[in-house]
Amino acid sequence: MNIRFFNDHISFELKEKRKIAKWLRSVAEEEKKTIANLSYIFVSDDIMIDINNKYLKHDYSTDIITFDYSLDDTVSGEMYISINTVKENAKDYKVNFYNELHRVIVHGLLHLCGHKDETEAEQKEMREKEDKYMKFKI
Repeated sequence: MNIRFFNDHISFELKEKRKIAKWLRSVAEEEKKTIANLSYIFVSDDIMIDINNKYLKHDYSTDIITFDYSLDDTVSGEMYISINTVKENAKDYKVNFYNELHRVIVHGLLHLCGHKDETEAEQKEMREKEDKYMKFKI
């Protein structure tokens, strides 16, 4: 059960990594999933645009892109998170940066647990799940 956090050419240090990993394990357990390997990679908008363009053919930044390597009830994946976009979103939504970052972190795990956010109904359900798990938070 590996949960790792990396920086890719960005000056950012995630606080309370162990507490966040414990929180993510509790979220997975609640979702009836087991974590095999999770990698969270914090990047700049420039790198996020490159990833988005290369893999999704979108020429813009986004807060998170999730690559899902899960099998059955075992979740594995890589999540790229743009720290710049998370900061901007926190300002736009008038929330604390770490609150927004934690929401994005759990959002990625929820994708790996099988939740989607393509339709309005799915987006509503995803937001409800995020809200629920934000209450579990460290």
